[in-house]
Amino acid sequence: MQRGSDKVLQPSTRVTGFVACASLAVCAPAWSQSSGDSQRERPTGTPAAAAREAEESDHGLGSDIRRYFTAPLHWDRSDWAWFGGALVAMGASHHYDTQVRTHFIKTEGLQTKTKDVQDTYPTAAALVATWGYATLVSDENGRREAWAMFEAAGLGSVTAYALKYAAGREGPDQSSSPNQWRKSGGNSFPSWHSTAAFAVGTVLAESGNDDYRWIRRLLGYGLGAATSYERLKHNAHWLSDTVAGAALGVGSAHFAMSRTYRTNGASAALAVVPVERGVMLTYSVSLQ
Repeated sequence: MQRGSDKVLQPSTRVTGFVACASLAVCAPAWSQSSGDSQRERPTGTPAAAAREAEESDHGLGSDIRRYFTAPLHWDRSDWAWFGGALVAMGASHHYDTQVRTHFIKTEGLQTKTKDVQDTYPTAAALVATWGYATLVSDENGRREAWAMFEAAGLGSVTAYALKYAAGREGPDQSSSPNQWRKSGGNSFPSWHSTAAFAVGTVLAESGNDDYRWIRRLLGYGLGAATSYERLKHNAHWLSDTVAGAALGVGSAHFAMSRTYRTNGASAALAVVPVERGVMLTYSVSLQ
């Protein structure tokens, strides 16, 4: 019996296909139910309406790029609190960099097969599936969501590579020490894959209407978490690299959504919520 001719889908191929199909299944009804929202009439003739029209006239990729890279100049206390929380999370995760690497890499020496291309497939599948289906059915809401994904991933990627160049951190495939910074050839911090996955995944999670919100969040944030896990498993990044990438991706996604849906007045809040045997730090943002 000859078995060499049988083709078996690799795990990464199955995951990619699942992400694409699940994104289509969830996004299609969400787009159709929210299509009327963009057609609502807005009051005119008031100072607030004039300010809104002036804000909406300042659009386009060039304007978004300028606003993105000058955003820290306009941050409020909530934004700085979120940034500070991200720094604390990165610092805390850095403490466990070596332990996490040891958990995944059992053998001595450096494992250099980091599977960089393979780990981009799920993120690319989510983006292409969203854009492709929206184009196929001529759905404007779907195209706007795909554009927000593309812009978030693009802006986050540029920032990630700039930080890689500035940090020069050697990855676990280059060094067994997580403290090798400012090294020639070091490009580990932050993880670009995590940045792109969380950028696309956050837009998937937080766009559309609330009827399918829990499914969208499961898929969206699951995409980011699974990609980060694979980067650790493939010895491509330290834990703190993926945490930094996640923070950058989420921040870029919220910026892109605020520009795409013109919700610059969106409210955000950082809060400490009491839970059983302690407290939980939460961050929420309203795009409506």
